[in-house]
Amino acid sequence: MNREAIFSDGTAEYRIPMEPETGETVRIILRTARDDADYAWLRADEDDRVVMRKFRADEQFDYYQTEIRMGEASFAYYFEVKSGPEIVYLDRFGVSEDIRPQYRFCICPGFSTPEWAKGAVMYQILVDRFANGDKENDVLNDEYHYISRHVHHVDDWERYPQEFDVTEFYGGDLEGVRQKLGYLKSIGVEVIYFNPIFVSPSNHKYDTQDYDFIDPHYGKLVRDEGAVLAEDDADNSHAARYIRRVTDKANLEASNQLFADLVAEAHQKGIRVILDGVFNHCGSFNKWLDRERIYENEPGYPAGAFISGDSPYRDFFHFYPDGSWPYNTAYDGWWGHDTLPKLNYEGSQKLQDYILQVAAKWVSPPYNCDGWRLDVAADLGHSEEFNHHFWNRFRETVKRANPDAVILAEHYGDARSWLSGHEWDTIMNYDAFMEPVSFFFTGMEKHSDRYEGDAVGDGKRFEMTMRHCMSAFMTPSLHCAMNELSNHDHSRFLTRTNHKVGRVGQLGSEAAGEDVNPAIFKEAVLVQFTWPGAPTVYYADEAGQVGFTDPDNRRTYPWGKENHDLIDFHRDMIFLHRTSKALRTGSFLFLETGRNLISYARFTAQEQVVVAVNSGGYNIDVALPVWRTGMPNNCSMDQIMVTYEQGYSIMPVKRQVEGGRLALTLAPYTAVVLRHGNAIGF
Repeated sequence: MNREAIFSDGTAEYRIPMEPETGETVRIILRTARDDADYAWLRADEDDRVVMRKFRADEQFDYYQTEIRMGEASFAYYFEVKSGPEIVYLDRFGVSEDIRPQYRFCICPGFSTPEWAKGAVMYQILVDRFANGDKENDVLNDEYHYISRHVHHVDDWERYPQEFDVTEFYGGDLEGVRQKLGYLKSIGVEVIYFNPIFVSPSNHKYDTQDYDFIDPHYGKLVRDEGAVLAEDDADNSHAARYIRRVTDKANLEASNQLFADLVAEAHQKGIRVILDGVFNHCGSFNKWLDRERIYENEPGYPAGAFISGDSPYRDFFHFYPDGSWPYNTAYDGWWGHDTLPKLNYEGSQKLQDYILQVAAKWVSPPYNCDGWRLDVAADLGHSEEFNHHFWNRFRETVKRANPDAVILAEHYGDARSWLSGHEWDTIMNYDAFMEPVSFFFTGMEKHSDRYEGDAVGDGKRFEMTMRHCMSAFMTPSLHCAMNELSNHDHSRFLTRTNHKVGRVGQLGSEAAGEDVNPAIFKEAVLVQFTWPGAPTVYYADEAGQVGFTDPDNRRTYPWGKENHDLIDFHRDMIFLHRTSKALRTGSFLFLETGRNLISYARFTAQEQVVVAVNSGGYNIDVALPVWRTGMPNNCSMDQIMVTYEQGYSIMPVKRQVEGGRLALTLAPYTAVVLRHGNAIGF
């Protein structure tokens, strides 16, 4: 039996409709080699075997189908194929002689992900470090006190972040983003994912102070008066300028309006906007707690739970019995951090309803955001049972407010229980993208905390890891998974190419840019834009920015000192991705993998794209079995991208397929993209 010919997946060509509703009949298709199989069955369990009928054939393949009517429950299945005495099974992992329940295909009736999110090109922005468009809203020196020191405005945009960076502000804001929308559109960005932008005392803003308003330091200041703190004063109830800036409704409402206008302008340019939702915990500055006494004497703000035991927000937090009011410090902090009070959902229906109201507000008019990225989403609540209950309600609320909004969660590890169709749409794709790609190309763990030399160039390990981890996704979730090389929590990928283990505190800032390998970086980018999912660029990666793990990875965008070759390369890769239906939502197959070699295909019936990568320092000769994509056994392919040590080229070059195989010689550190068939255009 020709096992390499056996294929099916969850894409629209092998499952019709791809995202069925309850009660809808689904046509499921299986491909085998021409005249190779005696029988084919779709199986749901050991005793449930449905005969599949051959309904068409071409020169290479036979196609079998059956129809299944969807109930309310998820439907898991695999295939059995018999040829003479030989029986094999096809599941998400591949073809096997064994039945593997953990790798079954799965359909969840009623579950779908937004079409725009499938294969969308995303761009992540940490606002303080992207662009300063309004110097009037910059954080002032000594404006307030946070954690152990007064806040500080960094006057030198190019200065490296310090080891303790949380209180240092460079002045990036939403007006700066607005001014750069033309740049983002020019490189092909389709979605902006903002790190948190709500009122918050830190530069990263994962310690929310007010979920109802955009931080005026990112937005607009209408009323701006009052003194900053004296040098030796750490009491934020004296921080008059800060209190005016973040509590005055004129500032807050003007900032919200500026954000609404920004989203509208982005939409006009064809760019969607995703917000960061930090709902597991808030910050000690939060108006519901008010540990810093920012709101204590401000009209229109009820007493915070730190201030008074009679606060309407008291049950928003878990207070320990040994505490007392006023000024009760005995509350539960996330991982013990008193600056990050854990939200007590199980103890407060009002809190649940409030956060759900927030979730709906920002994806509704006048803001019209296009979805949420959920911070540490698996940690929310005090039990797994409640966590799933809440995210189920969250999904219902968001989808009711904006059916086209995406719900994308931060998660490490297997997310299957949240991706069952009732909670999240998808996740930040660490297991099935960032980590395997990082280890294959660099051997570096994503924080640069560890180097695994055996992993570098191990194509088989890469393939097995990807097969296993990708099988945890239903296809609609896989196609919009956030595929990043870098982000605000991990070292920048270009830095990982230097194999330096450690962080800025041990190695120094300069080391992040030493001995980097742009050729390896470009190969990884090429994989990023040809892999299933939503390729997501961390701001300034495309400009050649470097950095160890946070806070060093939060360096500013190097305006005026960009690496234009890398920007051009990203622009061209984005163009290839955006103009290819195969790369956005097509099927996926590994072709050949080995030492310093990975190759794979993305394909539809009309378009076949082949990718081959040599991550080593020597030539590799390979003959790829491209017949498996459905292209003719004898035809030509267009090489539409090649990247190599000295640069890259998009000059089309014809490559011949003979006998179903494509022979290539890959020079050192070279990756190629080839296409047969027609691209779809914008």
